[in-house]
Amino acid sequence: MKSSESLKTSDAVQYEGGDYDVIVVGAGHAGCEAALAAARMGNKTLLVTISLEMVAFMPCNPSVGGPAKGIVVREIDALGGEMGHNIDKTYIQMRMLNTGKGPAVRALRAQADKHAYHRQMKLTIEREPNLTLRQGTVDQLIVEDGVCKGVITNTGARYHAKTVVLTVGTAARGKIIIGELQYQSGPNNSKSAVKLSENLEELGFDLERFKTGTPPRVNGNTINFDETEEQPGDEEVHHFSFDTPDSKYISVTDQLACWLTYTNQGTHSIIRANLDRAPMFSGIIKGVGPRYCPSIEDKIVRFADKPRHQVFLEPEGRDTDEYYLDGVSTSMPEEVQQKIVHSIKGLEKAEMMRPGYAIEYDVVAPYQLHPTLETKIVKNLYTAGQTNGSSGYEEAAGQGLIAGINAGLRAQGKGPFVLGRSDAYIGVMIDDLVTKGTKEPYRLLTSRAEYRLILRHDNADLRLMEKGHDVGLVSDERLAKMEDKKAKIAAEIKRLKSLKLKPSDQAVNDFIEENGDNRLKDAITAADFIKRPYVDYQTLLKFIPAPAEELDRHVIEQVEIQLKYAGYIKKEEQKVERMKRMEAKRIPDDIDYEDIDGLATEGRQKLEEIRPETLAQASRISGVNPADLAILSVYIRQGKFSKKDHK
Repeated sequence: MKSSESLKTSDAVQYEGGDYDVIVVGAGHAGCEAALAAARMGNKTLLVTISLEMVAFMPCNPSVGGPAKGIVVREIDALGGEMGHNIDKTYIQMRMLNTGKGPAVRALRAQADKHAYHRQMKLTIEREPNLTLRQGTVDQLIVEDGVCKGVITNTGARYHAKTVVLTVGTAARGKIIIGELQYQSGPNNSKSAVKLSENLEELGFDLERFKTGTPPRVNGNTINFDETEEQPGDEEVHHFSFDTPDSKYISVTDQLACWLTYTNQGTHSIIRANLDRAPMFSGIIKGVGPRYCPSIEDKIVRFADKPRHQVFLEPEGRDTDEYYLDGVSTSMPEEVQQKIVHSIKGLEKAEMMRPGYAIEYDVVAPYQLHPTLETKIVKNLYTAGQTNGSSGYEEAAGQGLIAGINAGLRAQGKGPFVLGRSDAYIGVMIDDLVTKGTKEPYRLLTSRAEYRLILRHDNADLRLMEKGHDVGLVSDERLAKMEDKKAKIAAEIKRLKSLKLKPSDQAVNDFIEENGDNRLKDAITAADFIKRPYVDYQTLLKFIPAPAEELDRHVIEQVEIQLKYAGYIKKEEQKVERMKRMEAKRIPDDIDYEDIDGLATEGRQKLEEIRPETLAQASRISGVNPADLAILSVYIRQGKFSKKDHK
């Protein structure tokens, strides 16, 4: 590994900019969470970003949440992060998704006022006592003897720190592509960061090239909404943050609606006729794009049998008439994009304000990271967000929070903080990235979590708030409030287990028969009765005494879920316990895989590349088979693991 001091950054005269505990590079959604976490833990923190106008900016879809992603936002909030607070202050529409399905896949999604979101997050950062926000482009890391000691900007400022977090995102050697047009740029035509990528390569990092994209934006005054379907928000009260009071919910009449329309055969014909000019098919685009969020031209090719595709018209804020065409992400030439837009029902006369584009950028291959998000190549250097190969604001913010916590703990000389797969979706995501890597922009899905019934939207506070308190991001008062909620849930469940409904109760049996069920033959506890699909808590109260104290709706929600799904939850908890026993079997850092007889060649190569920290992590590596695990387990148990022992 070369020293970063050997790489010249710019012609600027260097000067000492100051000393900090933690430096965060980049103020996207990952950088904001990382910097706020480190600062709130008591660390003197510097947040450096290319442009102050890009702080927590939303260059792609103006929304927060959705399947799996909404659960991550709740987890960030439970741990003491900011995203949930910020979207609750700035949303223009709120909806709970998958309400017709089980609680494991329900998720909240908010349409954001993207400009208000940016302003509010920037203000929050500016007012954080231990945090300094500064505009600048970091060209180089200060690395001495394999340890990161700070950064150098293009203006010559040398900032020193105990730890550094990189959250550069799509600005990393970013290149925008629109048809035949290509130019160096970060998102939304911001400046790109070129020299930092070159520095990382000098230091020995393996960088990959990914691609993402956006759709055109149009003037809402030129949309014929009569030809589209209205998609209003929910009347039911929702919040991302556990701290936001119900009184702060915006009524559905004051929320801004989204609208639904569709592509058609005319749209598809325009795209097919111009595929030779589509960068992703002509060979111009080299980076790997997201499989779960394909461009419209990719959809037309991959799903040629589909007669239409959804297009959601999403307002970008209260103080703008700009609309985001969700579902029409494209890098086609601008004149082709105009034809595509005008072919869609309701958009025949729509004025395109911004064309869609693809953006290619550099990614630090995540196998080079520890579960703490510290890099294996340079000590005290952490990376988070799209820099690690993920996609999405929520995935970035979740990683940023964990990287910021660990950078802050390291700066204070404390031990690491790691979330497991059974703790949080954030833990699932990070484990997937560092253990399995990713060959495309990584997106969280509920199907990625094997314990999703216990990693729900509704119980993130019960799962994680104590952990947030332990690292110093959750106040005593907030923790006490959660513990009071937990106690009330337990007390009500205990009460329902003690109350019985009897066969002699005519009202109960009449209700049962009305729902097509058989009358009671034996007494049944209220806790068992509520497990029936046609019984909810409020219905149950018609047949039993109400609790002495009226319960909060969130307590009632937990009582219902914990009782209705008790059997399934217990099975998942048993699986978690088995997994934790494997997690407890640590693999020594200096293990020499070449010295272990019997390992398959692929297994040996993958183990050496990833260097898992536990047997459980090793079991999740693609290419490591059960026989490899058995051999590795025996080898560790015998204590013959150190490279030093065999020299």
